[in-house]
Amino acid sequence: MFTCQEIKSFNALELEVYNYIMRHQDQVVEMKIRELADATHVSTTTILRFCKKIGCNGYSEFKLKYRMYLNQEDKRIQSADTAILLDFINRVELEEFNQKLDEVAGLIYYAQKIIFIGIGNSGILAKYGARYFSGVGKLAQYIDDPFYPVPPGYYDASVIIALSVSGESNETINQLKRFTGFNCATVAITSSEKNTISKISDLTISYNFPLERTSVELDLTTQVPVLHILEKLGKKVQSLSFNKAI
Repeated sequence: MFTCQEIKSFNALELEVYNYIMRHQDQVVEMKIRELADATHVSTTTILRFCKKIGCNGYSEFKLKYRMYLNQEDKRIQSADTAILLDFINRVELEEFNQKLDEVAGLIYYAQKIIFIGIGNSGILAKYGARYFSGVGKLAQYIDDPFYPVPPGYYDASVIIALSVSGESNETINQLKRFTGFNCATVAITSSEKNTISKISDLTISYNFPLERTSVELDLTTQVPVLHILEKLGKKVQSLSFNKAI
């Protein structure tokens, strides 16, 4: 129901509405406009603007079309997570997203070292990222210890890539702050452009994914977007190296 062009036109608040709808598909068709606005922490005006951008004259028409969309058998067999993942894959192919990837790939290509930082699940992806970029010919390492010493000068001319789903991990924020005082570029790969890690980084690649946590604050948010972004960046860096060699 949502086309790539429509998603590209959403602003930050409208993306919040979109993400909520994708994760609460069956509930949304029964919700009143005020209930959806309260659940997504936006105004009813934002909801109506969202409806207009996807070709609906109002909220009632949106609910009718969305109910019909959900009743299609080939859509019903997909889980909410699968639908959002497929949607992310489509967004990655958009020109605007690829321009951001190209910009980061250029930084990485000319950098002397690549340093991945992150903790928890993001720390595991940091290790994978360092291994992957080493495979494409870059000197790369990972730091998953927030108290790892950062000596002045050692990381000059490096690109620091901070991985964090929420972008609000105090340990990763403090680690990234130490790097910002050196002669290096900082890149955030995170779920939103509005979080702290994004704000203190030179560049941000955001995948706009809803966070998924259990009652005990265990982070169950999928890391598939991060993995996909890392591999696309690696291939772009490899392509730059190949073109220069030619």
